[in-house]
Amino acid sequence: MKTPLLTIIIGAGQAGLACAHELVHRGLTPGTDFVVVDANSGPGGAWRHRWDSLTLGRAHGIADLPGLPMKRPDPSVPASTLVADYYGSYEEYLGLGVIRPVTVASVTSVSGPDSPLQVTAIDGRSWQALSVVNATGTWTQPFIPFVPGASAFQGEQLHTVQYRRAEDFRGKRTLVVGGGLSAVQFLLELSAVTDTLWSTRRPPNFTDRTFDQAWGLDVEKAVRARTHVGKAPASVVRTTGIPLWPEYMEAVASGVLVSRGHLHSATPHGVQFGPPPEARTHGLGPSHSDHLVVPESWQPWEEGHEEEVDIIFWNTGFRAALRHLSPLHLRGSQGIAMLDEVTPQRDSRILLVGYASSASTVGATRAGRLAGRRIAQRFA
Repeated sequence: MKTPLLTIIIGAGQAGLACAHELVHRGLTPGTDFVVVDANSGPGGAWRHRWDSLTLGRAHGIADLPGLPMKRPDPSVPASTLVADYYGSYEEYLGLGVIRPVTVASVTSVSGPDSPLQVTAIDGRSWQALSVVNATGTWTQPFIPFVPGASAFQGEQLHTVQYRRAEDFRGKRTLVVGGGLSAVQFLLELSAVTDTLWSTRRPPNFTDRTFDQAWGLDVEKAVRARTHVGKAPASVVRTTGIPLWPEYMEAVASGVLVSRGHLHSATPHGVQFGPPPEARTHGLGPSHSDHLVVPESWQPWEEGHEEEVDIIFWNTGFRAALRHLSPLHLRGSQGIAMLDEVTPQRDSRILLVGYASSASTVGATRAGRLAGRRIAQRFA
């Protein structure tokens, strides 16, 4: 019979590495007391898969990992390279010996609700541990909503995870679907090489809040309020909002960042728009408003309006990568109810980091450290 580890960390992104640091800091030994497994072939987490034009700056950044600050990033170097190098150095700094590639197929109880957990990979390898820290993020679970006729569309369709470079879109009329910051940034990038259209389910959620530390705390508070009572996390932009940065306002004025309304269906060579929803953003937390902050960004077409497009580009978000935890039945009718930021109500052997309110790199670092403290205290 296997001797169980104290814990196994699934995922070596920001949250998983922060948790590992806390465990090492509290005297636990990698490889003996705990292991870290990761599905990627090398360091970097989801960042290693990002497109080359994505760099670290105002719109995208990462928080420093505990004990090893990141050097000032070179804005000319792709984020995928910078973050992979940084995370790789951090793994060496802690002596983690991350086991990869490991794609986890299931997490199950060995013999009952109070027994150790068994983590089984798709290749048959397995580990047993008294607890599991799940830090798998969302990148491997892209979400595309059902749209009638999409399967018969004869043009190209792709999701955010498949994007590589704007040049691939040159001369191809592109519908960008989704109201988040990725959609906004892709519209600005693609409009330089092709004709673009924007479709959102509701008016773009621009906010006049300053994106500062207080705003960040309010975002996390709003997300935590939902997940604490078992509701699934809302879309990111419903809580964060879209900032009123000059380049965004210029794009609204030029017509690039103007939503034409809700995508109802696809035709073989284009799309059809549905009835315009009410002019409310349904923002949550710090982005809540009783009026449209930038009403010029919402100019929906009439119901039934059709447009020909060559590409449908889905920027419709992600879902938490938790399928391997399904044998533990963590979900209720609406989602996973949480005792606190990292502990599901239904099973305290599992700790979720980088989930819901801790999905940002700042939140992931905080949650990872919290999970590490919980484990060290539980098994001291």
